[in-house]
Amino acid sequence: MGKVLEKSLKDARKEGALLLGSRRVLGSLPGSKLVVLSRSAAGSGLREGAIKAGVPVVEYGGTSVALGKACGLQFRASAVSLTSISDSGVKSVLKEAGDGGAPA
Repeated sequence: MGKVLEKSLKDARKEGALLLGSRRVLGSLPGSKLVVLSRSAAGSGLREGAIKAGVPVVEYGGTSVALGKACGLQFRASAVSLTSISDSGVKSVLKEAGDGGAPA
């Protein structure tokens, strides 16, 4: 995982701008700025939903346990939505991730 994504996840958690879980993320897509999906979320339809809503997606290479730890949590997170990351922050994360998905 890249340093920019790691910092963005931890900052969003501190600000209370981090939504966790497939259902919550799917329901929050209209207000989301960036969605991060673990390998465990493959086939859940979240990627397609995010792309349809025009929300950028980053594929996190690790499991849901690793994504949870990256967010500073003691439990797993298969999908994470960031709601208050800046546009430049989104661009930085996408650039670091190799432009992971949907257009900004």
